Amino acid sequence: MLTAIRWLVFSISLLPFISLLCAAIQDTLGPDPADTLAIETGVWTLRFLLLSLAITPLRELSGWVRLVPYRRTFGLFALFYASVHFLTYIVFLLQFRWLEIFDDILDRPYITVGFLSFLILVVLGCTSSKVMMRKLGRRWKKIHTLVYLANILGLIHLIWILRTDLTEAVIYGSILLPLLIYRAYKYFVARRAKAGLLSRVDMA
Repeated sequence: MLTAIRWLVFSISLLPFISLLCAAIQDTLGPDPADTLAIETGVWTLRFLLLSLAITPLRELSGWVRLVPYRRTFGLFALFYASVHFLTYIVFLLQFRWLEIFDDILDRPYITVGFLSFLILVVLGCTSSKVMMRKLGRRWKKIHTLVYLANILGLIHLIWILRTDLTEAVIYGSILLPLLIYRAYKYFVARRAKAGLLSRVDMA
């Protein structure tokens, strides 16, 4: 049953890519296909990032531990769509003019933040396996807190791209903010609990 659900989640997560691929083949992406493809893959990257970020609060609030594996699944799909987004930029927008990539990253702030978010996702993807978890030990958790920064940079990147119509960015921002607040709340509660424990040990 669990395997079937995981395959269903995997298949549904691939649907946006298949839909975009079919639209590209049929030439129905609109007057500027490359721009449409870049925007759509970027938006889906942020959606999967938010889904990945939401898993831990949902699991802790609901007690449903079976949600845990999907945090990694959604995170890897965020990396997948981010990679397609980056390839779209290189292939269709820059047309393999490699030297211009570095100029764009340095000179255009919205590309800078987007590229930084992409690099973070690459690092998280490369360290997401159980083998890497064992090798990195406690450092693994610290490294994977970068997912919050990736979300923030991804949202800023989207705001810069959309510019005139920020409705979608506001929606994603209103989802991201409570998730960040929840994470901050858990962090400070844990610190206070640790400080209280240390004080009791000192007094003993």
